[in-house]
Order: sequence, then C-alpha cells, then structure tokens
Amino acid sequence: MKILILYSTTDGHTKVICHRLQQVIEQDSHQVTLVPIDEWVDLDLMAFDKIVIGASIRYGKHSPKVFNFINRNLSLLDMKPNAFFSVNVVARKPEKNQPHTNPYLLKFLRRISWKPKQLAVFAGKIDYPKYSFLDRQIIRFIMWMTKGPTHPSTVVEFTDWHQVEAFGHLICKM
Repeated sequence: MKILILYSTTDGHTKVICHRLQQVIEQDSHQVTLVPIDEWVDLDLMAFDKIVIGASIRYGKHSPKVFNFINRNLSLLDMKPNAFFSVNVVARKPEKNQPHTNPYLLKFLRRISWKPKQLAVFAGKIDYPKYSFLDRQIIRFIMWMTKGPTHPSTVVEFTDWHQVEAFGHLICKM
C-alpha cells in the first residue's frame, strides 16, 4: 500500500508525530510519503491508496491550508481510505484527548464537509524557549488560564506515543 501523510505544523511537533507514524506504518511493509500540506500540489493524489492528514492548532485554529486542501480534494478524499488527526495541547487533559471530546477537533469537523473515516487527537508540546517573545507570552497566558505550565524555560512534551503508534496500526488496517 502507498500511503500519503500530509501535515501542517506550526513549531515542528506534528512533523515529529508524522515521522513516528511513518515508522510504524513502514514496519508493516507499507510505503509512506510524508509531505507538508503546502507542497501537495505537485503530487498525483490518485497514486496513493490511503490519505492521512495531520494538523496542529495555534491559537485555537488549524491552518487555512488544511481547509484549502480538503475543499479542493473532497471527492478524492471520500473515494479512498482516509484519516485525520489534530495535535493540540488541550489534549493533555484526559477529558479532552479523544476525537469526541476535543473541542478543537469538534470545531474543525463542523467547518468541513469531509467526514474522515478515522480520527485521532494527540497532545502536543510546549517549548517556550523556541517561541518568539509574543508567542511565548500569549501561550503562557493561555496555559495560566488552563492550569498548564507557565515558566518561560519550560519544555514539556505531552504526546502519548503509545496512542500515536496505535493510530499508525489503525492506518495500516484501514
């Protein structure tokens, strides 16, 4: 099987998750092509047996590029086995780490016509030293409001890698 994983990342953690998915899927003898969402135009999407899209959240929103890809390729997506996953720090909370409980994924699904066949939500990463001054202050404020880490030197990865690997196996079985 040839599987395309398209991703939209803000700070790079969604790409790291995609690489782990790629490793899991390739261990099951499938071929994976990993492509940033803004480079899909040159791809022959029909050449892939399955399409997976992963997208990060920044300030409560997925990238407009994700919506653009979905809107331009809706009929093709519906023809193939497909999946979508969202990466956000809200998913660090047990009550918000499932597709049916994550507010950002639910909001995203209400905005699109596509109905992904498989869904996942993964907790992201906070890396304050990597952020610009403004982003660091805004994210620290959001974390303060949601009782998350706020120290400006904090780097914490909330991702449940077993959950990522399980999703990789699910993609193989689609």
